[in-house]
Amino acid sequence: MITVHDLHHHIGSKAILQHINLELAPGGIIALIGPNGAGKSTLLAHIARLTPIQRGQIQVDTLDIATSDSHHIARKLAILQQQTRFMSRLTIEELLTFARYPYHRGRPRSHDRDIIENTLAYFDLGKLRHTYIDALSGGQRQRALVAMTFAQDTDYILLDEPLNNLDMHYARNLMANLRQTVDDYGKTIVVVLHDINHAAHYADHVVAMQHGQIRHSGATNEVLTAENISALYDMDVEMLSHDGRRVCLYF
Repeated sequence: MITVHDLHHHIGSKAILQHINLELAPGGIIALIGPNGAGKSTLLAHIARLTPIQRGQIQVDTLDIATSDSHHIARKLAILQQQTRFMSRLTIEELLTFARYPYHRGRPRSHDRDIIENTLAYFDLGKLRHTYIDALSGGQRQRALVAMTFAQDTDYILLDEPLNNLDMHYARNLMANLRQTVDDYGKTIVVVLHDINHAAHYADHVVAMQHGQIRHSGATNEVLTAENISALYDMDVEMLSHDGRRVCLYF
């Protein structure tokens, strides 16, 4: 379980996060939604200990994020940020080997190689294993980066806007990959999404943020109502139902 208690974050006098209190049960896809500047990425960075906690507490299962050893955190959660920079050109296979570093510490063992092979097969990247990341298409690159977080074999995977710059085809395929990962392996995926309909179709739990605060948190169909989404984005929307899932119309 991810537990956030009274989390605050300021930049100068500007409040970025205020009074954040959350309990996110393990298992499933948890979507963070909200307008630009709502604090979604900042909250995710705090959970991953990429941003120091100014006030409050975050716990992932038994680990206190502020005080736990980095090695233990790296085995508990993995994060994919919006901007992922590489110091050198890496092939997909080298990227996955790098992802296993918290376990092999520079000396990959047979177990690490087995996980790398399984990850290549699971994400259909076997034929691209020797391809450099910067030679991939946008959809292939995002799939490889998500595979990198999967190869870390953590209970929790944090993804910050992984659908950015993907067309409908690749965005749908990536979300389907995430759904399958949760269903097959029991992972907990916390993902920042801008498309309400992706959250509606694939997420089990939705956290809606606005102005650095939590406005709603709960089961997807309970949070994604016309009243909630209209107030969240300050625009009129219509929520329909299709196969038991919400569909948001906002044109």
